[in-house]
Amino acid sequence: MITVSLSAALICLCSWIQVPSAVPFTMQTFAVFLVSATLGAQKGVAATLVYLFLGIAGLPVFSGFQGGVGTLLGATGGFVFGFVLSAFIVGISSDKWGYGLLPSVLSSVTAIAVCYLTGMLWFAFVYGNGNLSGAFTVCVLPFILPDAIKITLAMLVAKRVSGII
Repeated sequence: MITVSLSAALICLCSWIQVPSAVPFTMQTFAVFLVSATLGAQKGVAATLVYLFLGIAGLPVFSGFQGGVGTLLGATGGFVFGFVLSAFIVGISSDKWGYGLLPSVLSSVTAIAVCYLTGMLWFAFVYGNGNLSGAFTVCVLPFILPDAIKITLAMLVAKRVSGII
């Protein structure tokens, strides 16, 4: 319980770290991938769900110090739900195949693609009248390179700390 709680706290903290740019991004992705790769599927998903439920309860754990159901129903809600699926994919991979290069790359690419898909579909449904092309341009394209960097760092850190936790 302590590991899951601390991991949920890490996700909360990383959601508050915002890197300014034309389209600002947070370190949530880094934390979700790190937690899931390090703890495995069951505890990684549990930590991500704790984070999600803290936000639903109204605590300001989402990016921009936001919380509440309204945040999840907004533009970025699909990505937050996508984090749970991503945590499962990365966690299953680390449970079954460890931290090898090929499993880490394949699970990370699959997980971020699923997260992008859920976020993009949600955004297109809520704001874009089903315009997936526009949603891709706004919600995915600016984040591909920063997310690749964050995920690479998460996998390197997970491999390094895996024997400690």
